[in-house]
Amino acid sequence: MALKILVINPGSTSTKVAVFCDEKLCFDAEVRHPRESIDKFSTVMEQKDFRSAAVMSLIKDEVAKGRPDMVVGRGGLLKAIPGGPYSINDEMIADLAGEKYGSHPCNLGAIIAQDLAEKWSVPSMIMDPVVTDEMDPVAKVTGLSEIRRRSVFHALSQRGVARSVAARMGLEYEKAKFIVGHMGGGVSIGAHRYGKVVDVLNALDGEGPFSPERSGTLPILPVLDLVESGKYSFAQMRKLITSGSGLLGLLGTNDMREVEARIKNGDKEALLVFESLVYNAGKHICSFIPALMKDDPEKRPVDAIILTGGVARSEMLVKAVEDIVGFIAPVKVVTGLEEMEVMGRGGLAVLRGELIPQVYQAG
Repeated sequence: MALKILVINPGSTSTKVAVFCDEKLCFDAEVRHPRESIDKFSTVMEQKDFRSAAVMSLIKDEVAKGRPDMVVGRGGLLKAIPGGPYSINDEMIADLAGEKYGSHPCNLGAIIAQDLAEKWSVPSMIMDPVVTDEMDPVAKVTGLSEIRRRSVFHALSQRGVARSVAARMGLEYEKAKFIVGHMGGGVSIGAHRYGKVVDVLNALDGEGPFSPERSGTLPILPVLDLVESGKYSFAQMRKLITSGSGLLGLLGTNDMREVEARIKNGDKEALLVFESLVYNAGKHICSFIPALMKDDPEKRPVDAIILTGGVARSEMLVKAVEDIVGFIAPVKVVTGLEEMEVMGRGGLAVLRGELIPQVYQAG
């Protein structure tokens, strides 16, 4: 009988679930959360019951056919750790629930997974969490001694699509060079050099291009002026930067389809914002060329630029980005359930004994 793995992936604007029967995708579903539904909650942790109910409504028919053998949740903001599978334990849940290392809906992945796994008396785990840290030491240094850059990115998505593209190109991931941009509610960009992600633009810390919901890189002094003005509290400012800005703040929507429709209807402001998003994405993609050339005596060229995530479904955006970065390397687009598939394959490998889950220890 096939092993059944339930995968849970809470994102900024949606909750996705999938059921894998061995390697085969047996079921998948997604519920998109309107902005007004999310804005009812002051914190991410307050969304737990809301997101859990969404998961149960999506999987109730599948669960009626039989419980899963493993529940895999999306990895959240934990201390910096190597990639791979981790069993969900109380120390992990405490760090996620306490938002010790940051706030993001992905923190709910392991929490919901553990709740359901305990209900069914099956194991639970995460795979390649967003805090996977393989950054070069030089990439972490800033000009301010109190601040170091962090490796926080869509590790699961990026590594999954990079391996997929490498295979399609007849390359080994560990012998290839890619620049990978995950473009969803938040945007993260990673430099993949010979199997390691040696630098990332951490969207959660305000780096990189603006996205459907995040501000991206901002000039520091005007930010300090805005905080000092008293217009926003610290908590309000943090929420604004991480989930209330970008397309949402500039155009009042986080839906790229609506932005495209407005452009087609002659909305000049929507066109300007769209072109700025494309320009900034291209600029930050190009900024990773030094990371891929460093420590490479052969100075091999970049093998591909890979775009993934919900925003990468926009043919208009992909073409515009390709027009300004395609001179570096061919642009490959991967959309769909790659992130879910990576988690499903990880859960299956653990159940089969091919991978041994690591134990998370709070720092």
